[in-house]
Amino acid sequence: DKSITEVFAEEGRHILEIAKENDIDLEGACEASIACSTCHVILEEKLYDSLQPPKPEEDDMLDLAFGLTPTSRLGCQIRVTADFEGTKITLPKATRNMYVDGHKPKH
Repeated sequence: DKSITEVFAEEGRHILEIAKENDIDLEGACEASIACSTCHVILEEKLYDSLQPPKPEEDDMLDLAFGLTPTSRLGCQIRVTADFEGTKITLPKATRNMYVDGHKPKH
């Protein structure tokens, strides 16, 4: 699906929170504890370059992400700033959820 959803994002909130509040299907199975890659997002290069580099824990989880790109990040680790104005954040075509019991977090 190549649909585009425009949202208002309050500075300081992370992408996963904003996605949930706007009914965007960004899973976040570990509830932002950096224990999965289901909130994997793909950022525009300029935005990616403006951010602090990912911490080792985030890099470890990104290694498990479906469709990893050079500008991939975990949505639960990225807090919105003014630099996000007018940018597009892309969701990968699929995710890898390591939960086997069908757990889906509440939002």
